[in-house]
Amino acid sequence: MPQTRLFLSLGKIDSERVFHAFEQEFEEEGHPIAILEVDEAADIHEVSIYAPENPDDVQRRMRDVLDALALDATIGRELLEDQDWVSLSLQGLKPVRAGRVLVHGAHDRDKVNIGDIGIEIEAGQAFGTGHHGTTAGCLEMLADVMKQEHPQNALDLGTGSAVLAIAIAKLARIPVLATDIDPVAVTVAKENIALNGATRLVTAVTAPGFHHRVFAGAPQFDLIVANILARPLMALAPAMAAHMSPGGSLVLSGILDRQRNAVVAAYVGQRFRHIRTTHREGWVAIHLKR
Repeated sequence: MPQTRLFLSLGKIDSERVFHAFEQEFEEEGHPIAILEVDEAADIHEVSIYAPENPDDVQRRMRDVLDALALDATIGRELLEDQDWVSLSLQGLKPVRAGRVLVHGAHDRDKVNIGDIGIEIEAGQAFGTGHHGTTAGCLEMLADVMKQEHPQNALDLGTGSAVLAIAIAKLARIPVLATDIDPVAVTVAKENIALNGATRLVTAVTAPGFHHRVFAGAPQFDLIVANILARPLMALAPAMAAHMSPGGSLVLSGILDRQRNAVVAAYVGQRFRHIRTTHREGWVAIHLKR
């Protein structure tokens, strides 16, 4: 299906402001948004939105955001026929480090140092390359949690690319169930799991929620990570409590700074205790314990 890429060029500071504003404006639709450094010397960064449907409406809303930020920028448009928009959005992305974990593409394998836990994630139709603030924040928090705790099993709910499930498996050497509502995401997840040699520990399943048969009779989880969106996370609080082992840890992300208090309140109401919140690029990662 043809994709329309809508893009604009700004300096680094303004491009980051626009990127975060676009994320908030389009978070419900889930349009892929990318920010790339085009020319470091000239301080030119490009922000793109990939719109498979209604590009005129997306462009109008982009203009409204720019007006609200008092920024004057020309919005360009490019029709991508039979191209992989995810591959295009990942071009130029640099490896992302979270402690010992280094998320990278095939072209950056040489960046993995001795002692690193390298996770190779290639372009695919699934969210979560490690570069987005939510995924990077989760990676950092998971690394810290597993330094202090010794979970025996884990769940990555809404796994996307499976980068978090792979990280858990490599850091803790424990079995991880990775589920997603989107069968395309699960296909990509399985490819990434195999690519990273984690098939023995990580199982990827298409599951719309905890009522799926894969959870029937399954033990409670010592560690659950869910990088989705604030509203579904709040709705899932009772089910999370039912599937979390006593003393287990829950890491949540996909949450904007302004949504943090409401999410924490939903889980405190289910007898979770807030441990800490980290902030990255306008998003938060939250660690709670049952």
